[in-house]
Amino acid sequence: MKTLKYQCMKCGSCCYEIPGEYSKRIPLYPDEVDRLIKIAQKRDINFKVIEDLVFPDILNQKIIVLTYKIKFENETQSCPFYSKNEGGCTIQNIKPIACKAYPLSLKQEDAYNFQISIDPLCKFVSKDENYNRLKKLDWEIIKEVFKDEYRNAEEHLKKNKKLMLKIRRLETDNKINISRKISLDDFNKSLQNWERVEICVE
Repeated sequence: MKTLKYQCMKCGSCCYEIPGEYSKRIPLYPDEVDRLIKIAQKRDINFKVIEDLVFPDILNQKIIVLTYKIKFENETQSCPFYSKNEGGCTIQNIKPIACKAYPLSLKQEDAYNFQISIDPLCKFVSKDENYNRLKKLDWEIIKEVFKDEYRNAEEHLKKNKKLMLKIRRLETDNKINISRKISLDDFNKSLQNWERVEICVE
């Protein structure tokens, strides 16, 4: 089992939209979006994001934005920073934490809780011999298989937990009020009409 070590195949499967109803989620924190916008402007790249994880603050009538995700709207339906001709990711050393953690990702349990999981769509993971072996491993060994990725996934999870803690503290201090019972219609109306505010953590 110790011989199994994750190696990115640079296939780009993590950088492309998946056909069908499923929408790929590569979460970006506001500071990451700011950094990528600057890079995209310098390279004349069409880079757009859409809101990802949001909460309706009914006290201030604002939409709290915690994360964004890349909008796949180019011809190839891929991340604009991915290039087959340049051997894959063109921002390899400065890419978002979610990308650095891949194929480990944060699986949403509920509105406030996430856990680390393995994306079965990764070509390294989905290879028959690897997939069958990974299914039998406990997390202590998986940490070794995906050593760097697991460290990044933990950092990603830690940042996410800090955001959730910040939201709860703001609620406790009566500075915001996140509705847990808002109807879908009311939520959609708030998305259309309310101002946005970002919540960030170090």
